[in-house]
Amino acid sequence: MTSEPIDSLRTDGPATEAAAGGAPRWSRYVAVGDSFTEGLWDPYPFADGSPAPAGTESDAKQRGWADRLADALSARRTAAGQAPLEYANLAIRGRLLRQVLAEQVDVALEAGPDLVSVVGGGNDILRPQADVDVLSAHLEESVSAIRATGADVLLGTGFKAGAGLSWTRGRVGQYNANIWSIARKHGAHVLDLWGLNPLFDLRMWSDDRIHLTPEGHRRVADAALVGLGLSPDDAAYAAQLDPLPPQAFVERARANAQWARTHVVPWVQRRIKHTSSGDGREPKWPTPTAAWPAPDAEAVQESAR
Repeated sequence: MTSEPIDSLRTDGPATEAAAGGAPRWSRYVAVGDSFTEGLWDPYPFADGSPAPAGTESDAKQRGWADRLADALSARRTAAGQAPLEYANLAIRGRLLRQVLAEQVDVALEAGPDLVSVVGGGNDILRPQADVDVLSAHLEESVSAIRATGADVLLGTGFKAGAGLSWTRGRVGQYNANIWSIARKHGAHVLDLWGLNPLFDLRMWSDDRIHLTPEGHRRVADAALVGLGLSPDDAAYAAQLDPLPPQAFVERARANAQWARTHVVPWVQRRIKHTSSGDGREPKWPTPTAAWPAPDAEAVQESAR
């Protein structure tokens, strides 16, 4: 399987979908990455059907944009009379990019996918000593290896962060420029997170301000469909939210202090101890299957409340 570089970067219409008679051409998708691709914090309901709590209080299995993308691809395939998509998700929270590439890419290729999403680097960019160009070079090596098998690749740009993380914008911008260049060179697809305007709204972010809410993941899944050359499930996925009234300074300061105590301090402590939130964890869907959880919409909406 091959992709034309120019077509693979199109985000202006459902070219791939139309070419396949309405059904996505991919039959086996493997996602690799860190917490973003693992799906924090977009919890599935618990096994008994009860809703899981939102945000970082949840110990439920996480859904996330990649699961949602797989749901959409599979639904479109079956609607067109094709076999359901097979899907695996190897992502583990806390992983640095070199760990993602070293630990997950070869495992992904052993599964024989025709689509692999490789989205990572955010944990590296939060570390001042990280060299963005070196990270990008390692990423390009893996993209080249995946493309050599004939599989398509979906890359993801970094977020345009604000508030306490606005200092990362320059580094993320440099990384994003490299990602677009890698994609152009190797004929990869790109999920454009930098330009997804709803993500500039704090209501799209969980209480840790680093991971998305279920609504944020839903919008990213639609952006991923567009990045693959398909139509989104929701045409308004990129629409901005109605503005909220301004928050009083005292309330904002109190919220920032609570966030620092609850989330920043533990993060710093893990850096000092050289530990990770993903230590000891295994991938949630380690082998391709057509039967990963795909809960009904009503249960998902209830769990997000």
